[in-house]
Amino acid sequence: MTNPLILRSRSFREVAATEQFLQSPDNKSFTELFLTFRPQLMSFFRALGCNSDLSDDLSQEVMLTVYQKSSQLRDRTRFRAWLFTIGRNALHRHYKRQSPEADSFDFDTLIDPNPPGSPAFEFHRWMTVLKPHESEALILRFLEQREYHEIAAAQSIPVGTAQWRVFNAKKKLATRLRAGELRKREAA
Repeated sequence: MTNPLILRSRSFREVAATEQFLQSPDNKSFTELFLTFRPQLMSFFRALGCNSDLSDDLSQEVMLTVYQKSSQLRDRTRFRAWLFTIGRNALHRHYKRQSPEADSFDFDTLIDPNPPGSPAFEFHRWMTVLKPHESEALILRFLEQREYHEIAAAQSIPVGTAQWRVFNAKKKLATRLRAGELRKREAA
């Protein structure tokens, strides 16, 4: 449990550094702001699954953005929320820039990649039932084994929306697959 005096001291230091920087944004006030908030940003990024190097890079990127755009802050009392919003957006941009490495293979040995009746053929047929953003979410989740926060970043949507898209797409496919199984049984 954190000591209340430490919390008050940290809070006072944050407020003082923030006010000093916002009143006169210079190198000295920014240095104090940087030293105050960088460790918190690094902890924030580590809690979201980033390694130490990435946390450090993103923290520096956030602080640079704060330095450049501090004049755009309308409500000084919301500085901390603004700072961590910049952090969240930086992380989303990072995940969006990441692209999975494609496996390579020899096209000469590939005869017919998706013959009718094969699982791949069926999979592509199933995907036509879904909207593009739903099929993309399913592919990211189940073929590329991405986590929901990575899907959200890749599609520039909130995590809850990514979860909802995957859920709805699975529900649509389940209905379609059950109907297909029923037709096969009736035909047999």
